[in-house]
Amino acid sequence: MADDFGYLNARVRVRRGTLLKDSFFQEALDLSYPDFVRLLSESVYGQDLAGQGLPEVDRAIALTQARLVGDLPRLVGGEAREAVRLLFLRHDLANLQAVLRAKATGRPFEEVLLLPGTLKEVLWRQAYEAQDAAGMAQVLSVPGHPLARALRSVLRETQDLARIEALLAKRFFEEVAKASKALEETALRDYLALEVDAENLRTAFKLQGQDVPVETVFIRGGRFVDRVRFARLLEGDYAVLDELSGTPFAPLAGARDLKTLERRLRCLLLKEARKGATDPLGVGLVLAYVKEREWEAVRLRLLARRAYFGLPRAQVEEEVVCS
Repeated sequence: MADDFGYLNARVRVRRGTLLKDSFFQEALDLSYPDFVRLLSESVYGQDLAGQGLPEVDRAIALTQARLVGDLPRLVGGEAREAVRLLFLRHDLANLQAVLRAKATGRPFEEVLLLPGTLKEVLWRQAYEAQDAAGMAQVLSVPGHPLARALRSVLRETQDLARIEALLAKRFFEEVAKASKALEETALRDYLALEVDAENLRTAFKLQGQDVPVETVFIRGGRFVDRVRFARLLEGDYAVLDELSGTPFAPLAGARDLKTLERRLRCLLLKEARKGATDPLGVGLVLAYVKEREWEAVRLRLLARRAYFGLPRAQVEEEVVCS
């Protein structure tokens, strides 16, 4: 097993060639559900498609993601593997937050979009089926995952879902920042700093107007959203977003609700991650590919639901297009 990115990046370049083209998504916006399933079956997702129903489509998306992304850490060793592992740990955080939200809102586990991470789907199902968040932490502790300790610590401070998510993100990113500094991967460190900024912006929107001590939820390590800007946005000062012109976060100007913010963050983070595709000897190409596959899964699930429920094109178009 190679300890550098030469072999892994060669494999990733081949896999990037199987990413669905934008023409696929434009065509899918107008298709009936049977025609959407047919189109999907003719793609790289076809070999994992075992039925025509919406659950089978979701399952095919998950299996293909696991097959084409989930094995990446095993294809490399040494420091290179650690760099890839940090990307997958980021997915673990997103998965935990998604499972917590689903559990709190009564959303079925099958509807949760799980990203390829260091933990198997069966463990996330066990976490979802736990009696409460403390039970989830117990499930995560079995494989010794660091998020188990973080979740237990957070639950001692709050039971509010938005605050739980914010505190989990704070603990996670500040630990990952320490780990990334030990790696000679500038592209990874720079991207994770943008993720910190993005998480701070999400947290400020989610907790806006609440009496929250800034220091308890603000994540250190970002590049453009400092503590002062975070505190202002937490109080409802949207001028903060206008001040980010000239930075990668310029597209956020004018955002006034969490849904709009999330959509624009997703697109700008994808754009920044794709810059790593020109990195032949580092983690940048893997970063670009992982984020591209993640975006592909999001789009496919949305388009499947548009077709299945007969929703108008305009209702989902802006959700599946990044300009």
